[in-house]
Amino acid sequence: MKVAILAREYPPHVYGGAGVHVRELSRCLAKLISVEVRCFGEQSLRSDGLEVKGYRAEPGYHCAAEPKFDSVFNTLGVNLNMLCDGLDADVVHTHTWYAHWAGLLAKMLYRIPFVATCHSLEPLRPWKEDQLARAYHVSTWMEKVGIEGADRVVAVSNLMKKDILDHFQIPEERVAVIHNGVDLETWKPKPLSAELKERFGIADDYILFVGRPTPQKGMEYLIDAADEIPVQVVVEAMGADTKDYENRMMKKVKGKKNIVWIHENLGDARNVELYTSARVFVCPSIYEPFGIINLEAMACETPVVASRVGGITEVVVPGETGILVEPGRPDEIASAVNSLLRNRDLAEGMGKKGRRRVEKYFSWNSIAAQTRDLYQSLRD
Repeated sequence: MKVAILAREYPPHVYGGAGVHVRELSRCLAKLISVEVRCFGEQSLRSDGLEVKGYRAEPGYHCAAEPKFDSVFNTLGVNLNMLCDGLDADVVHTHTWYAHWAGLLAKMLYRIPFVATCHSLEPLRPWKEDQLARAYHVSTWMEKVGIEGADRVVAVSNLMKKDILDHFQIPEERVAVIHNGVDLETWKPKPLSAELKERFGIADDYILFVGRPTPQKGMEYLIDAADEIPVQVVVEAMGADTKDYENRMMKKVKGKKNIVWIHENLGDARNVELYTSARVFVCPSIYEPFGIINLEAMACETPVVASRVGGITEVVVPGETGILVEPGRPDEIASAVNSLLRNRDLAEGMGKKGRRRVEKYFSWNSIAAQTRDLYQSLRD
């Protein structure tokens, strides 16, 4: 069996959880079946069972009248270019609205089953209109026709499945839940190196946030909570959807002596160190269909304080692997963090239990096997 995976993100161009998902799923699927990844960029890779090719919109599109339309115009162009080479796969599998339209066209043009994985939903991210202007309504349409035209839709959490059924005309039996995962060999405890600590001025005691500076991730609420937290707050944040939001966050951080902002993606190997040595990992998202970052923290035996939203409630077990708080509440974030800072034994126990939970339920090999079985059900 062969699957063609169509997605925006693939290394070295990974911006969020969807990119991590595609990277790890394709790697583990390639142990089971043939995998071809078509993605946005210039990538070119061949290895055992895995082929990767990047595509661009040529020539690139620029709307002088409204530059915010450029992203959608170029996305449409890449979607078409992805299909012009033909497809010899048994199944086409897309990830996010950036590729769902291409998946629907592939189904119609090449007469193969179409699977669409949802990592977030455009109707639940209205702030993206600031990023895309009226083109947001085009991205919403691309997502809608793709999801409603797919033979199977994969939700990364049970709550996402509910959101899909609430917002799209699709029978429940066509929606499957397959969670995200984590690479257990990469994400395991490794203390912070002296070099990394010195490079960024990281203190002995700190809490950690990793994510894009975007309203979805709720970074502003952690910044507001920082005044009530007696240890350093380390923020690794880059890849903003809009510079306006990032600039607002930079302005909020000014004058807060206990916040260290790392304006780069340090990569998995260095992030393992940051997660491991953090006293607490904080995920203050206001919308999070799953939240791989919480799995990464738990795999590194770090307790989690996270918003009680979306798929986070299927990952973090309150009172066992972390504490859940109401979204948008800096006071609750500070209170939960401080309770774990005061009780090191409790925090360390939560970290150990978090690692065991990840090992039991969230390995990528298991998720790849579930995905392969889903493909096979469409071919039977």
